[in-house]
Amino acid sequence: MTMTVEIPDAAVDSITALPVVIIGAGPVGLAAAAQLLARGIEPLVLEQGAQAGSAILEWGHVRLFSPWKHVTDAASVKLLTAAGWTPQHPEAAPIGRELVKHYLEPLASTDALRDRIRYGARVESVSRLGMDRTRSLGRATTPFVVRVDGEEHEIRARAVIDASGTFSTPNAVVASGLDLRHAESVAPRLTHGLPDVVGRDQDRFAGKHTVVVGAGHSAANTLIALAKLAERAPGTRVTWLVRNESPARVYGSADDELEGRASLGASTQRLVDSGRVTLLNRFLVNDVVPAPQGRIAVVGAQRGVPLTIEADTVVVATGFRPDLGALREIRLGLDDVIEAPVRLAPLIDPNLHSCGTVPPHGVGELSHPEPGFWLAGMKSYGRAPTFLLLTGYEQVRSIADEIAGSHTAARTIQLVLPETGVCSTGPASTGSASSCC
Repeated sequence: MTMTVEIPDAAVDSITALPVVIIGAGPVGLAAAAQLLARGIEPLVLEQGAQAGSAILEWGHVRLFSPWKHVTDAASVKLLTAAGWTPQHPEAAPIGRELVKHYLEPLASTDALRDRIRYGARVESVSRLGMDRTRSLGRATTPFVVRVDGEEHEIRARAVIDASGTFSTPNAVVASGLDLRHAESVAPRLTHGLPDVVGRDQDRFAGKHTVVVGAGHSAANTLIALAKLAERAPGTRVTWLVRNESPARVYGSADDELEGRASLGASTQRLVDSGRVTLLNRFLVNDVVPAPQGRIAVVGAQRGVPLTIEADTVVVATGFRPDLGALREIRLGLDDVIEAPVRLAPLIDPNLHSCGTVPPHGVGELSHPEPGFWLAGMKSYGRAPTFLLLTGYEQVRSIADEIAGSHTAARTIQLVLPETGVCSTGPASTGSASSCC
């Protein structure tokens, strides 16, 4: 016998009175809240960390390529201006800590947002009230339910915007994408993302041999920082592993219109040419295993020839991927390769695009089979590393218009990017690293 779950009429009638739940209090999540408030819609922001921008503080020493004029959201700036906010110089590029201190913290503290953000709220799962992903009847008019770890009562929502990012789920170091066989044993000597090599993390690297895996700008930043550390810490050695024929994408070209990006690439190439960084190209990592004297060994092959490299630590700069575990009961429409929304994926495919060639986009490209649910910001890009904050702000502007019923406005792109995108600065004179954001 087939049974149908009945949703009380009161629940259906009151769905528009429920808040829109936003997962993540980073730049895009807070921009979504500001955009919704501008349209008279109630947001509720759930942030896993202890403050706004918690994930950004993990790479707070890194300088963005984008200047201040390209890292703020218009609706958010209106809230800040009303609160007496003093903006930073529009042409200066902030490091992560400055973005949090001078923008996200003041924004989260405004009267409009302060009581609409909950910290220490890790979202465990998202679904529909009384419906798993297989149930269809009345789905679009049934509230979402959001379960927060450690809380007894689920939160009901009219819509959900997941802007939680990808920083907590790095890609694997193994070329095939598989997990390490001895992950627990080698974990203390593996570092993901962008370590503060010349700051808080320098004891891990000074006077030691570091292997950096990855061929992107994050890898380049770490290489430059390690070379600086080697100038004052004898015995510091650096080996760089890339699986391509050459790191040409990092090196760039002298006529790059983005001066900072060109400078970063040129600096990295000089380190390799001078021998300060040992480059091993066409290297495929098969595993990382324990080695004698508490060290670890990268096991792989270069040009098909088996090769093992012992090191004190390995920096995994291979990018990030979305954590979709909490969304198992949501009907997602994701590209099989990039894990981005199917209509967005061709626009951001890293095989075809850099951060300067990804076009602005909105709900038309972000929508899923699940009505009222969107991935936004870096998480919407799946495994593609080409995300820009301005593009994320346009995403949530479009989503807010869609939720408000302004469907034409939601599908009218209101952002025009510079021809080369908005990545614009390189290493800071203070020695901070730089990265594309």
